[in-house]
Amino acid sequence: MFYFSPASMSKVLQSCTKPLKDNSSSQLCFVLHLPPFSGGDSSSTTTGSASPVPNSYDSLEGGSYPGTYFTQLLTSNPFPNMSQLSAALGGLSGVPELEVEALRPVNLLQERNLLPHQPLDAPEPNLSADLKKANCSPDTFRCTLTNIPQTQALLNKARLPLGLLLHPFRDLAQLPVITSNTIVRCRSCRTYINPFVSFLDQRRWKCNLCYRVNDVPDEFMYNPVTRSYGEPHKRPEVQNSTVEFIASSDYMLRPPQPAVYLFVLDVSHNAVEGGYLNVFCHTLLENLDKMPGDTRTRVGFITFNSTIHFYNLHESLSQPQMLVVSDIDDIFIPTHDSLLVNLKESRALVRVLLTSLHSMFSQTRETHSALGPALQAAYKLMSPTGGRVSVFQTQLPTLGPGLLQSREDPNQRSSTKGVQHLGPATDFYKKLALDCSGQQIGVDLFLLSSQYSDLASLACMSKFSAGSIFYYPSLHHVHNPAQLDKFQKDLERYLTRKIGFEAVMRIRCTKGLSIHTFHGNFFVRSTDLLSLANINPDSGFAVQMSIEESLADTSLACFQSALLYTSSKGKRRIRVHTLCLPVVSQLSDVYAGADVQAITCLLANMAIDRSISSSLSDARDALMNAVVDSLSAYKNTVSNIQQSGLIAPAALCLFPLYVLALLKQKALRMGTSTKLDERVFAMCEFKSQPLQQIMRAVHPDLYRLDTMSDQGALHLNDCIVPQPHLLHLTAEKLTREGAFLMDCGSVFYLWIGKCCNDVFIRDVLGCPNHTFIRHNTQIPELETPLSERLRALLAWLQDSRPFSSTLHVVKDDATAKTSFFQHLVEDRSESALSYYEFLLHIQQQMSK
Repeated sequence: MFYFSPASMSKVLQSCTKPLKDNSSSQLCFVLHLPPFSGGDSSSTTTGSASPVPNSYDSLEGGSYPGTYFTQLLTSNPFPNMSQLSAALGGLSGVPELEVEALRPVNLLQERNLLPHQPLDAPEPNLSADLKKANCSPDTFRCTLTNIPQTQALLNKARLPLGLLLHPFRDLAQLPVITSNTIVRCRSCRTYINPFVSFLDQRRWKCNLCYRVNDVPDEFMYNPVTRSYGEPHKRPEVQNSTVEFIASSDYMLRPPQPAVYLFVLDVSHNAVEGGYLNVFCHTLLENLDKMPGDTRTRVGFITFNSTIHFYNLHESLSQPQMLVVSDIDDIFIPTHDSLLVNLKESRALVRVLLTSLHSMFSQTRETHSALGPALQAAYKLMSPTGGRVSVFQTQLPTLGPGLLQSREDPNQRSSTKGVQHLGPATDFYKKLALDCSGQQIGVDLFLLSSQYSDLASLACMSKFSAGSIFYYPSLHHVHNPAQLDKFQKDLERYLTRKIGFEAVMRIRCTKGLSIHTFHGNFFVRSTDLLSLANINPDSGFAVQMSIEESLADTSLACFQSALLYTSSKGKRRIRVHTLCLPVVSQLSDVYAGADVQAITCLLANMAIDRSISSSLSDARDALMNAVVDSLSAYKNTVSNIQQSGLIAPAALCLFPLYVLALLKQKALRMGTSTKLDERVFAMCEFKSQPLQQIMRAVHPDLYRLDTMSDQGALHLNDCIVPQPHLLHLTAEKLTREGAFLMDCGSVFYLWIGKCCNDVFIRDVLGCPNHTFIRHNTQIPELETPLSERLRALLAWLQDSRPFSSTLHVVKDDATAKTSFFQHLVEDRSESALSYYEFLLHIQQQMSK
């Protein structure tokens, strides 16, 4: 976040700071605990509003222990008075040094260096060494509080949200795969056996979620790893918190489906002129053999403009045969035998079609788009098998069912009064998505349009069918080749990444805890079972939780996610993750275990919901109140510092900064020109991305490059990867003598100061000096140590994310500097002063 120097800050403080009033007895309410959506919105839904539609998969994966699930609004409770502080602080005795440091009071108005030099790691739970070693990776399973409050009343006092962030299908370097005739589960709550159960003896084990005592099956007595008998506690599923089971026929409703891919392509004039169709055909041709699947893999194609075109690809034909359906108001499938074909048998015809598809429509003048009928056709074609539908759309749908009208007023893009039309204009796409979900069809949307296309409506087809959404607002092969290049790289990842079909996921937790709201792209089929027609390794989910019963009788709380899916090879599998966290009774311990990044991501999901169900201004107010509430609670109950200022525990010292960064994101900002589709896409990303991707966009990493050395560098594959220190996102760090890299997740900015060393410019960019730098999107491959180091750093950073990031080289001059800071304003900051104004606003709110 860009803000003023200390001198400027002191002027602000002199003019704005007011003494704090004692509010130790005030009552606060955590205002961001959101009410459920009406209508059973599955992209963020409470279990109380789950669909009553029965789902037979529920009986396969198995239910959780009986309980009532509902949305519980947090109630306000009086804070302890000053005489009770000693009792609260008593929890510090015997607490590890990390937790003591996490509680260190920080005056946010005085501290300048809050960011660590390296990216922030997830806080470590206060567990024994053995439990830490066995615990689930925070990259997969992360809780907003690594110390679970014993009661809901204690959670209310902390004014912090309790929730989980999951990345359940992420790519893993190592994954224990277990083949066994018996998958051992609790007979009561159906929890899968895991490292945190307890063995009473060799024949009995106690469930760590519902505490039922279960028998150990005879087969489980044998350890296939050590090939020994009589040591069930050494089995791989009891030694690893992340495992994958090969499921038996008991976990199948039908034979596992094959991998089926249907591509639905816009071939209107807009689509062809922009150049996406040509890139799509070439990229699919190059990756046809790399798509996940086996000998049963099937593929099909539908193109559309004002009519719908099907392609007969039967292996007996010498050329693909186009079948045109012009009756878009009552769409039908011209033939069911040869539109979805076996890829192995019809590979030659598929290649011929992809080679000729672009030229077939190169001269088209057709400007209409019948997207709705094309989707209806896709649904009818895919219903017998299920699979993945990939939709490529370049404009607003204008014909047939699902046609849309422009709802955006460009004059309102900078409005400070509110943003309209964040929800869908019609339920056509949601209803179609729910039909698709019921037939195990996932729909992924690629929107490639510089004009308003009503993404708020179109996105429903992916939100409710567990699909993905991609957006390229200015893609053009001539005017924006950089975005075309990004589209090509993203498409390659998309086509070749792992995929799971006909999936369901359930999250279980220790008895006394309750999950009540889910966030992500899915549909809730029953109380707590998520229907995922497709699952991919780049999707993230979040859940909100409450404490229904006291956890006083246990010292540990556990959470388990179970993902049942069909692999692209036709195998039924169950991926299980189990997380274990300590239960605490002291408020100070709750704050010590706060995970500020997980809290920020969960609040972002909740704020997106609030902006749609209520208003954007309400969502922004709720985010600010979340900071006020939590810091007020800490000040009045744990901190005994009487000095004026804005005090936060070290664990939450970045909380105001992250929330301010959220308020400046395209999804939530006001008063800054933001296209409606771009805002909606940003909202979709918050709701469906894993934590690491969200945080990189919310608060980018800034590095200085011209002074980096090999100190602390990584040595990977005979390559030296520098590890420059993270810098604070302050204007004072951007000196004209330096070169800086800003990593914003989907984009890198390389900013070259006007007085930057000519040697660096020559060795990295191949230009003699600053004057000759051009604003480009790539760095030349030069055989100089500096060039090799920088390219190694960029490649290492790129490897940490699934999709390609574009690069912008920006020089510091009268026009480019303005352009550069406009990028910063759009994505992160509204003014240099706003961070301190935000802190002062929080301080003033706390004093009321």
